[in-house]
Amino acid sequence: MAATPGKGGARKKKGPLKGTGGHGRKSLEGRGPTPKAEDRAWHSAGKRKAARERIESKHGGQPGGRSAGRDGGAPRRRSDDETELVTGRNSVLEALRAGIPATALHIAARIEFDDRVKEILRVATSRGIPVLEVMRPELDRLAGRDAVHQGVLIRVPPYEYDDPMLLLDRVTQRRQTPLVVALDGVTDPRNLGAIIRSVAAFGGHGVVVPQRRSAGVTASAWKTSAGAVSRLPVAMAANLVATIKAYKAAGLFVIGLDGDGDMSLPGLDLATSPLLVVVGSEGKGLSRLVTEQCDAIVSIPIDRATESLNAGIAASVTLYEVAKLRAERLRNGDVSTSAAATSRGGE
Repeated sequence: MAATPGKGGARKKKGPLKGTGGHGRKSLEGRGPTPKAEDRAWHSAGKRKAARERIESKHGGQPGGRSAGRDGGAPRRRSDDETELVTGRNSVLEALRAGIPATALHIAARIEFDDRVKEILRVATSRGIPVLEVMRPELDRLAGRDAVHQGVLIRVPPYEYDDPMLLLDRVTQRRQTPLVVALDGVTDPRNLGAIIRSVAAFGGHGVVVPQRRSAGVTASAWKTSAGAVSRLPVAMAANLVATIKAYKAAGLFVIGLDGDGDMSLPGLDLATSPLLVVVGSEGKGLSRLVTEQCDAIVSIPIDRATESLNAGIAASVTLYEVAKLRAERLRNGDVSTSAAATSRGGE
């Protein structure tokens, strides 16, 4: 006799008599790995990525990114907005002390305060620089994988270069005897900064750098110049040789610095004339095309045991000698400023 369910007999199994076929397997597996922040459209990182892609599409698809480098305090340039970043407590503090025109200070949340961080905040707030507190992962992303930011970094806007001829026009309009320095192949921004500082110290009127194969006004140049960049114009020449020719046509004498020069620096006769001093790289010196445009190649007497002088030092010594000779001859009444300014025009 068949057993009656619920009355001592075998109970029927609840649910479907056949297997489910693994219908619930997906729910057991979950939704998979969490997408990266930049892949989530609603996340701030995702919005930044979308904005970066829009900027890249406007500029022909040029990818953005950071320049490689392993120096924790070295400035690095971002190609998406041309903003330069200075990282590390010492580097940031020195940059702010030098008066670099920072546009923002990023500081890590819950940073450990020491004397450097306190002074960084004090200088930034006194200059009205926006201070942004961010989490360390965001600071890591901004600084780059190889940077040692130590919880702080600043943004530095790109330098706005002057026009070489406009620079010269302003000098002649003030009826001053032009003294300008041009760089030929100087690629170390610290040398550029040192030369800018010397030009400003010895009464020069500006520095000209070529557009290619030359150091630019970076945070390193700002620091080395000790703030002189903010007082002295730096012009960029699309073609250095063409600019030298234009300066010669405007009445300037062109002297190039080289160890094998045909003229010695002490007592330089051209010192009181409108002058363009061309400084070459420490390794290769002046290029052939630039040398051909020089009115004279000037050498600095040094001990034979010393092979050559650093470009920044050579420029400083030359500018000192020019400034000294100008002051002496003007004081003795040998030549007037106005006569010096027109000396080449009478050739």
